[in-house]
Amino acid sequence: MTSSSSPAPADAPLLAAKRSGWWSLAVWLALGLVLEGLHACKLGWYLDVGNDARRLLLTLAHAHGTLLALVQLAFAATAPPAAGARLRRAGACLRWAGILMPLGFLAGGVFALGADPGYAIVLVPIGGILLLAGVVDTARAASTSR
Repeated sequence: MTSSSSPAPADAPLLAAKRSGWWSLAVWLALGLVLEGLHACKLGWYLDVGNDARRLLLTLAHAHGTLLALVQLAFAATAPPAAGARLRRAGACLRWAGILMPLGFLAGGVFALGADPGYAIVLVPIGGILLLAGVVDTARAASTSR
């Protein structure tokens, strides 16, 4: 008989990345279906020529959210569990990047100001910096692991 035990501290960032990755993938794929529905219904709010920026930003939210969810799942599958603090920091950076970057595109598109994105677009470069930090930390951890 096996008892359920909490994951070892070294595995905690990987488990968090799996959970976050799968739930994030579900959310951003659902947004893709919503966007397809808006297109199918020929809604002017989404398709009119004056809303090109909105359509682009919402598409970028879906694409980046989906891709970053897959990055989190790749991190969970390939990161060396013995990397310690570097791995925890990398996982946190990747999770926050997976939230901030697509959310910046989404809110920038929903609250677009004519041809310009809404003010929430400022979240995109912050997410980009976190993504780069997480990838570099993961690469360094993978390079130094046995």
